[in-house]
Order: sequence, then C-alpha cells, then structure tokens
Amino acid sequence: MANIIKLFLIISASFWLAYCNNSEGFVVYCPCMGRFGNQADHFLGALAFSKGINRTLVLPPWVEYRYGEVKSIQVPFDVYFNVEYLRQYHDVITMETFMNDIAQSIWPPEKRISFCYTQRIGEIKESCNAKSGNPFGPFWDTFNIDFVKSEFYGPLNYDAQNKNMMESWKKKYSKDWPVLAFTGAPASFPVQVENVHLQKYLIWSDDILKKSRSFIKKHMSGAGFLGIHLRNGQDWVKACQHVKDSPKLFSAPQCVGYKNEKGKLTSSICLPPKNDIIKQIKRVLKKHKDIKYIFVASDSNHMKEELQNALQYSDVLIVKLESNNPHLDLAILGQANYFIGNCVSSFTAFAKRERDAKGLPSEFWSFPDRKKNRHEEL
Repeated sequence: MANIIKLFLIISASFWLAYCNNSEGFVVYCPCMGRFGNQADHFLGALAFSKGINRTLVLPPWVEYRYGEVKSIQVPFDVYFNVEYLRQYHDVITMETFMNDIAQSIWPPEKRISFCYTQRIGEIKESCNAKSGNPFGPFWDTFNIDFVKSEFYGPLNYDAQNKNMMESWKKKYSKDWPVLAFTGAPASFPVQVENVHLQKYLIWSDDILKKSRSFIKKHMSGAGFLGIHLRNGQDWVKACQHVKDSPKLFSAPQCVGYKNEKGKLTSSICLPPKNDIIKQIKRVLKKHKDIKYIFVASDSNHMKEELQNALQYSDVLIVKLESNNPHLDLAILGQANYFIGNCVSSFTAFAKRERDAKGLPSEFWSFPDRKKNRHEEL
C-alpha cells in the first residue's frame, strides 16, 4: 500500500512538473504583512519576481484576521480570484494543489528551508524564525510545514526589472533548490510602478462576480452609480497623524508619485473632512448626470445619513452592503461608473488599479489641491 501511495505521488508530481515544463522550480511565500490591500500589492510584486527568475508561483491563501479569532485564518487564493487568468502571464499553482500533489516528492520535510534577507528576531539564533508570531506560525501550520534550517539570501533583492539581479538569483539558486520558501513576500510595498499593470490578470472569481452583479442589479437597478471608499477608522486617524513625517505614507505614491513628483501629501488627502467629501461628491454628480446611486465602502463610518441629508434635493440614493465584506465591496467599486478613493489606502489602490485596467475613471479625495473659487456653485 505504501508503495502504491509513493507511486501515485511520483506520477502526480510528474504531471504538474510537466504542466510547468518551462519552470526552474517554485516560489512559496507567506503573505504576512497587513490585510488584503497590502497583501495584494505584495502579490503583484511576487508574481513579477517569480516570472523574473522563471519559477512557478505557488499562490498562497489570503491571510485574514476575524473578530474573536486568536489566530489568523487562511483563505484559499481561488476563493476570491480566477487562477486561469493569471496563467496568461505566468505559471501558477494554488498552495493546496502544490502541497497535496507535488511537495512530498520534490520538497520533503527534511529539505524544507526558509528564506529571508537576514536573520529575524525569534526563538532561534541566526534563523529566519519563519514560524514565530502570528500570522507566520498559523500560515505554515495550515499546511503542516516546518523548516529544518534557514537561508539568508542578502544582498539579493526582488527587483524583477533588474535583469542582472534576476540572473544572480538563478545562478545562486539553481534547480538544486526546487523550492524557494520565503518567510515574507518577495516583493516591495507599495507595489513597484512597473508591476502595477499586472492587476489586469487578477480577475475576481465567478462567485464574487456573480454576487457583485446581483447586488448592483437588486439595490441599484443596474443604473449608473458612483463608488466611494471612506477610510476613517480610529487606526486610520492615528496613521494620518504621521503624514508630515511620511510624505509617501502607505499607498500615497499612487497619487503623489513615487518621488512626490505629482504633489504633496497632506492631512486632508489622508483623512478628508466630511464637508470636503460632500463638496467633491457634488462636483462629480454635477458632471455625471447619469449617476443615480452612490455605493459606499468603508472600514468604519459610511456617512450614509450625512450623505443622504446633503443630497436630499437630488434623486441620488446612498447604498452599502448590509454586512462587512471587503472583497465584495471591491468587486462592486470596480464596476462603478465613477470612483473616488483614498490616496493613502492600499484598499483604494486595489480598486484604482482594477479600474485603470478597465479604462474606467477615478479620482482621489482632496487631490490634487483645488483652488478656492468663491463663485463656484456646488
């Protein structure tokens, strides 16, 4: 029986290796920084990096933190996104398939080595300590992965646009290293400007698309709508206090530029006052007469009553999801006739990249600075 199982594993691994016949191995990583928006930025970089070193990218589950849960939850990649579209760009395979069908043959437990730039603080000296803390430990435990030792890859980096760097990776880690398992994502945050276009390969799963279209049809009659993202929770209020010292805070480069060449980051861009939000919405509605609804996505205050009161003399209605579902929020925002988002937020950045890929119009709160015109009618 043991021999039959071993033969099955060999055949299964051979099948997948043949499928990825141009690959020089696999890239595995833990998306262990931040929530979905940050993980999505990192994913695009990891996708570019995997292609740069010609290795199949193992699609990690999305790490989520749910109320009442002590440890992170790992949600399979394909719950939210269609894997087949990614294969138009590069070879990919889900973590579940990789661990079930391939890992035992080419990456047995005694050969599992964690990769990190330099040693990471933890229980073991001179180690990546790949499983120290949450979500690191729960992520690898989901797949019963332990590491026997660590590999420090510094001074190499992840810049997929640097061909010499990619060749250095391939030279140092040849096929003798079938799997490169990174403690964190092999990518930078925010996403490098050269990798932003990869968003076009990240398409929502059929289930998410069906739910988003159903919501639009049911609650907005399939009519034109403005999508807005309001980032205003207490954690965000505190984060925006650091704007003066962080001119490229979080995802701010998406509007102010990666070298602040497009403008200066201000407190009102990070946390726009309610009056400014209402004024900006009115300006958009004045230009887009076909908009009959405003869909609001928010981590805290949706401002539904304030917006409805401010627009009481118009025929525009305010709608939101009944329960928290950030991925459905994003899928709906991606289909809006027009979108206003938060320049500093990686959540907004995801929606903006998707809309750019579709050629749909967007703008940011309080950016660029608008000169006051006392005669302007709002």
